[in-house]
Amino acid sequence: MLDQTKIDALRHEMIAPRGHVIDGEICNSASGAVSDVISPLNGEMLTTIASGSEEDVNRAVTAARRAFEDRRWAGLAPSERKKVMLRWADLIEAETLALTVLGVRDNGTEIGMAIKAEVGSCVGTIRYYAEAVDKIYGQVAPTADSVLGLVHHEPVGVVGAIVPWNFPLMIGAWKLAPALAAGNSVVLKPAETASLSLLRIAELALKAGLPAGVLNVVTGKGSIVGEAMALSMDIDVMVFTGSGGVGRRLLENSARSNLKRCYLELGGKSPNIIFADAPDLEEAAKVSVAGIFRNSGQVCVAGSRMLIQREIHDDFVSIMAKYAGKMNVGDPLGVTTNAGAVNNVTQLEQNLRFVEIAQSEGNTVFHGGARLLTETGGYFMEPTIITNVKPQDSIAQQEVFGPVLAVTPFEGEQEVIEIANSTDYGLSAGVWTSNLGRAHRMIRGIKSGLIHVNTYGGSDMSVPLGGVKQSGNGHDKSLHAFDKYFDLKTAWIKL
Repeated sequence: MLDQTKIDALRHEMIAPRGHVIDGEICNSASGAVSDVISPLNGEMLTTIASGSEEDVNRAVTAARRAFEDRRWAGLAPSERKKVMLRWADLIEAETLALTVLGVRDNGTEIGMAIKAEVGSCVGTIRYYAEAVDKIYGQVAPTADSVLGLVHHEPVGVVGAIVPWNFPLMIGAWKLAPALAAGNSVVLKPAETASLSLLRIAELALKAGLPAGVLNVVTGKGSIVGEAMALSMDIDVMVFTGSGGVGRRLLENSARSNLKRCYLELGGKSPNIIFADAPDLEEAAKVSVAGIFRNSGQVCVAGSRMLIQREIHDDFVSIMAKYAGKMNVGDPLGVTTNAGAVNNVTQLEQNLRFVEIAQSEGNTVFHGGARLLTETGGYFMEPTIITNVKPQDSIAQQEVFGPVLAVTPFEGEQEVIEIANSTDYGLSAGVWTSNLGRAHRMIRGIKSGLIHVNTYGGSDMSVPLGGVKQSGNGHDKSLHAFDKYFDLKTAWIKL
């Protein structure tokens, strides 16, 4: 159970200015530049972080390359890398509450979700890949007696990772844990508005025994730090979670530099489909409300399009509004809060602008739609349900990344499959039905990397997460994530 007294003791702690982590040292930017860290809880400055430059990126990449080439980490037995990573996970777990509060103050996620989805998930992910890496084998090819064909797994080299602000520890661990377990070196760029918790776990990695230069963290603007990473001739693989526009830029810069592989998770506009024969409409509404409004809708797989069979449309929207109205939106460090703050003022303004656009296109704001708690100085928004949405409307086509749900009615299976597939995205989807055949037809027909049936959210580390269409390529989570971080090398030996 979360203890409000302990949380309150941590919420006002002073946070010292934070520097980069490069080659095993905490250091300032080469230029000395810093950026203010503004808390979404109250709009006040928490601390400063180093504002990186191309020179800082080059220092980090050089350190990572040196660490990889001298094999201080890649050359260890996988069982030895495992020991270090398990110590790292233990150190993170020991600071669970402090790290959670630090992250919430930085990015605004409600603490009830953050303690599980951030620190808890991060620890579990590191342990998963630590335990997996000494269980990966090469292959012996089926050849004639005169030849021996061997297939080796080799680490790719230097990995550049750029992670977003919504779940920095969870998504950061999805990249860091398999990349490091495989023996690579990493240069990590956190989001400008959520760097603090990632910087701390990088410090704990050094304490756990990760050699200097194996994990480097450079903070700063994406247009500077991210751009320099994407253009680097010495980063072998880029991994990224974020917007489609930035993903395209990474691919362009890969072509302009060394043709580094880029694995991209680019968000979605995920359909959550409610058939009249759903096993429990109350449960479907309750789970679906959490699936769009927790973390203020700032979830890549959020069910942001609700497609409801027409015969139950009006009743189901009313049930959704009932549960949305019960959500306690407010102080993310309050143990009774159900939805915290929008991460930054720019994102909040964008969310509100989408509501205005929806109204201008003839959509109806059925519930919510306004900013909340302006007196706090923080960035809060009502859970918002918009009805009368046509499949081609802006609110149905564009990712809002906020607590805004677009509702569209449908008649039957073929129509809803067409509506579900009518966007550029294909990351996640949900289907609620008691008909097993229908469930499988939806799974087959919907173009999406992840499909939930009679639930929404909660898939664990045992299964991959990745998108199709413009939601990206490659996979995080599960053993399939290793595919990004190993090269296959064939040895063809004449006997």
